[in-house]
Formats: sequence, structure tokens, C-alpha cells
Amino acid sequence: MKHYIGATNPMRAQFDARASYQARHFTWTFDSGVGTVTLDRPERKNPLTFDSYAELRDLFQALRFATDVKVVVVTGAGGNFCSGGDVHEIIGPLTKMSMPELLEFTRMTGDLVKTMRNCPQPVIGAIDGVCAGAGAMMALACDMRHGTPATKTAFLFTRVGLAGADMGACALLPRVIGQGRASELLFTGRAMTAQEGLAWGFFNALHDSADLLPRALAIARELADGPTFAHAMTKTMLQQEWAMTIEQAIEAEAQAQAICMQTQDFTRAYEAFAAKQKPVFGGD
Repeated sequence: MKHYIGATNPMRAQFDARASYQARHFTWTFDSGVGTVTLDRPERKNPLTFDSYAELRDLFQALRFATDVKVVVVTGAGGNFCSGGDVHEIIGPLTKMSMPELLEFTRMTGDLVKTMRNCPQPVIGAIDGVCAGAGAMMALACDMRHGTPATKTAFLFTRVGLAGADMGACALLPRVIGQGRASELLFTGRAMTAQEGLAWGFFNALHDSADLLPRALAIARELADGPTFAHAMTKTMLQQEWAMTIEQAIEAEAQAQAICMQTQDFTRAYEAFAAKQKPVFGGD
């Protein structure tokens, strides 16, 4: 991971997505404005460890400054997304930790969701096979989710004697699929089928496994070619307006739209429309 400070603007740090980033716990690739995170422990269905939580959190934190990265796709290797926290490398050690150590861990896992929600880039999940526990929360933290008919999503926390309230599940899941459905999944820990996920609004679409990542990347590239400042503003408002009244939201959107009207992309769109051409956005 490489950072540099622009000579003309010392307050603006950037994450150099083109640099060779040797992640230990996932792979990172970058092409045409699209960064792809691939969880890469396929022999174990891509479980998370203490280190991988931290490394993923740090990546998404760094992406706040990644003006070259327009969209992020998150997926898993080997036909599965993520089986959650590694039983032997996480759950076993947790049973021996003190309360301060446990709180440090649970805050770190929540920070992963927060950094995914707070990075300006739209995040698209390409989710196949097993999507469980913390993996289900990573999927939930994405802005859009695409799955396959074989995808099974389970919030397994009660199955190991923990509350369904983990990493923001009780706040995020009801907003996506509704309170009653979320309550069922969080109380029982049962797997939500792909068809249920599609019908309930968890998935935007389902694709054959072979088509899943190409389709997610195609959507990502389409977004990357769009007005990326406006996309970042849209993501910010989607996040912030959860805690607003309607009156506050309308005023906040008035201010947000006025800001976007000052961008060069707004002018480019008008000029392209007047010339009967397709606009070429620059993200500024």
C-alpha cells in the first residue's frame, strides 16, 4: 500500500491503486478505476482471522483517499464468498480473552463495516456459495449485492451462543429486508436462500456462477465511467439520512445537490446533452 502527498495540495493524500499492493489475507487488483478485493483462502471457504479483519479495515480506510479508485468489487475465491470468523483462529482464542481484549476485537470488526460504509466508492458484492457470519456482514455492508442460485447467507451468531447483534446487523439488516425477516434470520441463524434474498431485496440480481464476477465488474466499470463525485455524494446521503427527519433530509439533499451543481461533471453533462453526445465524466 503506497501513499503520497500531492505537491500542490499537502492536505490531500492519495492511495496509489496502481502500486503493487501485496495483501497478506486477500488479493487486490485494479483496472480502469475498479478495484477488486478477493478473499483468498478457498480451501477453508475464505474465513476471516484477526489479521484479515484488520487488513481489510485498513484497506477500506485508505480508500477514502483513493481518488483513482472509482468503484470497489468484493468477492471470494473458489466458489464461496466467506465462511465468517475462522473457528480455530478466532473463536477458540476469544474464549480465553479478557473483557477489554474482547471489546477491542468487537470494535475492530465493527470498524470494518464502518469503513466499508464510509468510503466514498460504491462497493459491489459478488457473492457465491457460503456467505456466513462476518462474511454475511461484509456482504450487508456493500452498497449492492449480486449472488448466484447457490448462495446461502446466514447470520450465524446465535448458533455459537452470541447475540444476533454483531457488526451492526440489527441496524443494517432490517433496513434491507425488513424487521420481521431480519428478526427471523438473526434469532434462528438459519440460511437465507438465494431466491429469498432476491425476493426480499438483499440481492440486486442472481447470475450463474461463471457470470457472477464478470457481471459485477461490468456494473462497476459502468459506475466508474459515471460522475464519481456525485456517486460519492449519493452514498454519503444514503448513509446519513437514516438518522434524519424528512424535513432534515430534504434540506440536506438541497445542499448536496447545490454542491453537485458546481461540479465540472454537471457542466459536461449539460454541454453533452446540448450537443446530442454522451457525456464523458471526469469526477470533478
